[in-house]
Amino acid sequence: MTTAPTETAAARGGAAVPLSRNRAYNILWSSQLMSELAMEVAAVAVPLLILARHGSPLQLGLASSAMAAAHMVAVVPAGMIADRWDRRALMLGCQLLRVLGMASLAGALLLDRYAFWHVLLVVVLEGFLGSVFDPAEHAALPQVVPPDQLSTAVARNAARPYVATLVGPGVAGFLFSALPLGPFLANAVMFALSSVALCFLRLPRGRAGTAAGAGTPDANGADGTGEAEGTDGAGEPAGRDIAAGFRWVLGQPVIRTTMAWMMVTNLVFSALLIVLLALSGEDRVGPGELGLTMACFGAGGLLGGLFAARLHAVARPPVILLGFTWTAALGAALMAVVPTGLPQGALLAVMAFFAPLANTTVLTYQLTVTPDALRGRMSGVAGFCSGGAGVAGPALGGALTGLAGGGTAAVLLCAGCLVLVALAATASPTLRRFPAPGTRAS
Repeated sequence: MTTAPTETAAARGGAAVPLSRNRAYNILWSSQLMSELAMEVAAVAVPLLILARHGSPLQLGLASSAMAAAHMVAVVPAGMIADRWDRRALMLGCQLLRVLGMASLAGALLLDRYAFWHVLLVVVLEGFLGSVFDPAEHAALPQVVPPDQLSTAVARNAARPYVATLVGPGVAGFLFSALPLGPFLANAVMFALSSVALCFLRLPRGRAGTAAGAGTPDANGADGTGEAEGTDGAGEPAGRDIAAGFRWVLGQPVIRTTMAWMMVTNLVFSALLIVLLALSGEDRVGPGELGLTMACFGAGGLLGGLFAARLHAVARPPVILLGFTWTAALGAALMAVVPTGLPQGALLAVMAFFAPLANTTVLTYQLTVTPDALRGRMSGVAGFCSGGAGVAGPALGGALTGLAGGGTAAVLLCAGCLVLVALAATASPTLRRFPAPGTRAS
């Protein structure tokens, strides 16, 4: 990796550099924001393009499924790659390839050479490269942020997807209405800017694992050099490295429990959003009000991410985790009795507000206790679990709506599932005694 005295290293002798002046952290944050914003733009622009070219519903479904499938297939191997390869070079390579993909689609539209296979190829490439970029970015975060600022950094990162969710769809619609190639050209520009920023990113050569301290065998491998054994890609088959990541995650009770808890919660939450859309359709909620209702979810999550660091300072981790779980269950139950539209949107905002708090609590612990040589694989496993829940959740929501015979009954079913999750979480000694940042479970 590119060597340089980082802000983290400089801070060891005195006060830590504020995150606002930590150049490496700001490069990581802005690069990932560009990625997430571009993905939100593409998620709206691609269906608009297919419809404008008189594409079939099958083509719409194929494009959406192809991106999700590429992400799911690649995310676990991507974690292994992030542990083996230079993370900065890996992120830079991903962004450059994404520039080429989006620019090729914009160029094809400019020359009136639209082809569905081309669109499909670009969305598969986007899903694959996005899944490779994410674990590398997550694993690099503790390399540029000192341990006492990691929770704050993760909290700021938690606000980032909600910014993309609020801004991306509107930008995509505006650009597409002005010029169909506009969203794809804008994405190419954003990926290019991200690539330029990554050229200036400097990561320390020694990957200081925080599980046991920098340079120790427990954290960094048998020789304490900063590289865990078998992670340099020499002599170890890829399958064995991937299996080692799964074994490590499954062997950590706190990480194993929180991943299962988050996966089930995300599954039900994703299903609930689809059920609410179906219920709004039954009650003939207008498109404008429906859009504002869904925007409440993004606004609540953004506020939660902005206030996460302050709330972490006054609330213990078990209170945050169990409080979020019970808030989600109560909010879902109330959605069955309040009017559709903005009243349900207000409840969505409250539920979304607490989601970044819980995510920050869990992710900070995961990054703190995971040795650097395994962080990419841990992130890959976590991404596989959350991504699987995100893919299966909408299908579950549709199935529940059909089986229940209506949206209200399906909302109650989702609320019941969240109550069961809350009861299980409350009964779990691991979640009730979730350790504070910087400590390990006893």
